[in-house]
Amino acid sequence: MKRLILSLFSLFLAGNIRAQITRCAADSKLAHNADLQELIHRKIEEFKSEKFRRSAVPDLIRIPVVVHIIHNNASGSISGSNISDEQVRSQIEVLNEDYRRMPGTPGYNVNPVGADMQIEFFLANIDAEGHPTTGINRVYSSRRSFSVLSETKTISDLSYWDSNKYLNIWVVTIGGSYLGYAEFPIGDFDGLETTDIDERIDGVFIDYRAFGRKTGSAESPYAYGRTTTHEVGHWLGLIHTWGDTRCGTDYCDDTPPAEGSNNTVVCMPVFSTCRGVTTRNMIENYMDYTVDSCMNIFTQDQKNRVRAILEISKRRQNLLANVDLFEPVSEPLVLKVLGNPVEGSSLDCKVLVNSAQDYKIEVFDDLGRILFSEEYRNSLSRVVHIPKSRIGSGMRHLRLTAKSGRINHRIVSL
Repeated sequence: MKRLILSLFSLFLAGNIRAQITRCAADSKLAHNADLQELIHRKIEEFKSEKFRRSAVPDLIRIPVVVHIIHNNASGSISGSNISDEQVRSQIEVLNEDYRRMPGTPGYNVNPVGADMQIEFFLANIDAEGHPTTGINRVYSSRRSFSVLSETKTISDLSYWDSNKYLNIWVVTIGGSYLGYAEFPIGDFDGLETTDIDERIDGVFIDYRAFGRKTGSAESPYAYGRTTTHEVGHWLGLIHTWGDTRCGTDYCDDTPPAEGSNNTVVCMPVFSTCRGVTTRNMIENYMDYTVDSCMNIFTQDQKNRVRAILEISKRRQNLLANVDLFEPVSEPLVLKVLGNPVEGSSLDCKVLVNSAQDYKIEVFDDLGRILFSEEYRNSLSRVVHIPKSRIGSGMRHLRLTAKSGRINHRIVSL
């Protein structure tokens, strides 16, 4: 069985207009797994009780993003698939407007079930090697297009940053009829045994012609950035509103049942008759297939579902736990030990600095012998993984040294 969700907006190119078709490559079988749904349901019920106050998920979630622009402009010029920084920034703006239900923007709605998802996105300011970055990574490839059905690993091999720290968004030329694809956060759930997806393809893939808002290569009628909003919704654990089957379920009670996706390029009411009752489809929902300009709502139940996923998906937990790497710190040097005593395969620690600098990590035994030493030049904040095989078992001493100071921690390695 496939252990992933393929998403979505299935379209043909016709000049500069994309005429949507009803074909979709989604495989949501595991997303509908009964054990998984029960686990999510329990978490949602906890949110409604006092346990919510002890949730590991913060009220406001901030997600660092890296945008990999995979283009075939050998000269490196900004044109075609090598989209501009401005186009990238416009997409980040759309994500924040939509996920914050921001007043005065197209992402705002007055629907009584509409929700501020309390999720914000920002371009990462530190790259995978700990150096300053704009969060925009340009990579040339001679390939004219890629398939999101079979070549996501090929794309990520061109450029990838650790998905435990970043939301990877690959902007590429997608072949065939698809605008985007995203990985559902399947596998490695607390309390549920499933096969995890490859972390190197855990992210979002968007066609360059559907990325950003009304600038550069973004083509009407999908030029408002909502393909990425939709795909990130899958990455956060949301399912299509019609449940990927006739009158199916997305496990959200406040999204009306629907006979299928809304494959239109105009905003107009659509009705469904499910279980003998006729209701209006929520065509405005970001998890439908409606044209971009119609979309402007996530619901409260969708928000609860995302919060539950963020509680139980270990890789998403790791990403949230590492956000402080990208935040400013008041002290020139901070050292955090991630797990003491050390029980796993590595001693993990987090170095936080307020400016790029040289620093050194060392581990000593009680006799003062150096068991591990690593220097980092002109580096910003980072997570350091020290193999347990290097430091052995017993009482150990972890030291961080820089011009701005020295910090020591006593560590027990089991």
